[in-house]
Amino acid sequence: MLSSPFVLIFSLLLSLPILFLLAPRILPPRPHSIPISPSDELDDQTLFNRAVAQSHSNNNNNNNNNNPSKFFHLSSKNPSLKIAFLFLTNSDLHFSPSGPSSSTKPPQTSSTSTSTPTPPSPTSPSPPFLNKLIPHAKRTFRASPTLISATRRLLATALLDDPANAYFALLSQHCIPLHSFNYVYHSLFLSPTFDSSAKDDASLPLRLRYRSFLEILHRSPKLWRRYAARGRYAMMPEVPFSSFRVGSQFFTLTRRHALLVVKDRTLWRKFKIPCYRDDECYPEEHYFPTLLSMQDPDGCTKYTLTRVNWTGTVNGHPYTYRPPEVSPELILRLRQSNHSESYLFARKFTPDCLEPLMRIAKSVIFKD
Repeated sequence: MLSSPFVLIFSLLLSLPILFLLAPRILPPRPHSIPISPSDELDDQTLFNRAVAQSHSNNNNNNNNNNPSKFFHLSSKNPSLKIAFLFLTNSDLHFSPSGPSSSTKPPQTSSTSTSTPTPPSPTSPSPPFLNKLIPHAKRTFRASPTLISATRRLLATALLDDPANAYFALLSQHCIPLHSFNYVYHSLFLSPTFDSSAKDDASLPLRLRYRSFLEILHRSPKLWRRYAARGRYAMMPEVPFSSFRVGSQFFTLTRRHALLVVKDRTLWRKFKIPCYRDDECYPEEHYFPTLLSMQDPDGCTKYTLTRVNWTGTVNGHPYTYRPPEVSPELILRLRQSNHSESYLFARKFTPDCLEPLMRIAKSVIFKD
């Protein structure tokens, strides 16, 4: 009877529910995020190697000229230092008339564009800018390591563009400036009191320590879920859970830290692994805080200069400001910071906020 067709069919039908229940435990989960192609990885690595090699070459040349601080070491006495504004975007730079960029429209497949200003002079309130789209832009996808790659390409391109680029400010097309460029430049390079957390420098006439403005949090809701989004042990041993950090996607890095990001291979091998849970996977908010926290925690302020309102969060996106909300009171409120003398940028604004912003640009935003 055991060999009868009826018993065999009954056994197969009985085994199907068991297989259905056990399969998720036996088979590896299917990744949700799209992996980076080998060709894109090779292109990026070639760009990063060029940026690292040129930086080392320029450093050696400066050392041979007995002038090592000319470009590569931040100095309040150096008038040639610049800020590179990096825009991570796949659309128009909506607020370029009110910020450090002229109007440009990247292709829809582009993820990056750069704007590198020269330092301000006393007679020129609006410095000239070099506006360009980087030729290495590639498609990006939310909840995937492609956003890390796009940011690294921006940093590498800005490192190659000009050895005088000393600070690298990463922004999006939805960010607006909260101050004039002169205020931003003075805050980053000259003011010994701008960084409120640098209490040891506050009484000195010159800035002695230059740090990156990067949010780094070690206590955050669902931190373990974010860590395990690629698998429970996927990040080990290079990134133990105790070293895993979370922070804002947008930041301002010193040249030393920008070079550190471009040179990294070890942590990148872990963070480029596709996630199995896209609802907890935000690699660009994890990679940079974790890397810099592990490599140089004292060189980072652990806070960002971009103000973001996370009340009313929808699907992982911050609160979005619309034209009726734009006012002088809003700008003054967005500037308030517990960590520095002021926030320098804010997000997230809809493109049609440009007109009301321009109406208060001279009287409020650029009036420092």
